Amino acid sequence: MRCATCGTAEAVVHLTQVVDDAVTELHLCERCAAAQGIEAAVPVPAHPLAGLLQSAQRASQPRDAARCAFCGTSQSEFRASGRLGCAHCYGAFTESLRDLLRRVHGSAQHVGRRYATPDPATAPPRSVDSLRAELAAAIAREEFERAAMLRDELRSVE
Repeated sequence: MRCATCGTAEAVVHLTQVVDDAVTELHLCERCAAAQGIEAAVPVPAHPLAGLLQSAQRASQPRDAARCAFCGTSQSEFRASGRLGCAHCYGAFTESLRDLLRRVHGSAQHVGRRYATPDPATAPPRSVDSLRAELAAAIAREEFERAAMLRDELRSVE
């Protein structure tokens, strides 16, 4: 099976993602998977020196020094699961998260829409039922000026 990204190399990483009952399969070669930040485990052939080779490989890889002081999640645990342990992990893994965001989204800067507080002047009109209930309550309290304003608002809505 060929790589879905480059289409030339043989796919060695096979990802299956399920989102809202929709299954998406992605087949990547080792180079494209590494470019997307996905680590592919390469099996070591069974050999008498296989244990020695694995320990040498582990020793040559950088130590996982980044660890969240609050929950104890390590960088390798985050890479394996894809989930941070707590809100404090964002501070502990700042640099690696920025690199990951750059690889995945092309930028570590937010460029999408931002939340804007609703303008009270453009608030949606109240429902007829709620206006009628307020009008009846204002009449019962003998607040006739308020009742007149509610009556006019009710007429404009109807």
